[in-house]
Amino acid sequence: MTDSSESRLPPRERGRPLRLRGAGPSSSADPADGAQEDREDAPPPADSRSKASTWLLTGIRYVLPVGVTLCGAVIMAFGSETDLEGGASIVSAGLAIYFLNWLYRIGVTGDRERDTEEAARDYFARHGRWPS
Repeated sequence: MTDSSESRLPPRERGRPLRLRGAGPSSSADPADGAQEDREDAPPPADSRSKASTWLLTGIRYVLPVGVTLCGAVIMAFGSETDLEGGASIVSAGLAIYFLNWLYRIGVTGDRERDTEEAARDYFARHGRWPS
């Protein structure tokens, strides 16, 4: 690997993170304009995510499946034979909610990995070396 002094990139682009296709700033001669565009195009920091959306995601991903599963287990524990079958169905519904959330997160992660790989390939095509 080469250090930043041996890099073939212009000084303005050294150390800059990879950008996804279509997300980069337009080429500008003025570095100050590029810095302004970088701030506009950059995703908001993780801290700016509202607490309400964080609680909502946590509730849907974990609290809802656990709550449904526990309700099914309580019905199974304190009910009759028919309640045992119904409680087992409710437990399986809670597990299904959890695993559907899990499958969705895996799918989204795969999309992010493909986008990162595509950005790295574009960088390689432009600069002739794989990004570090």
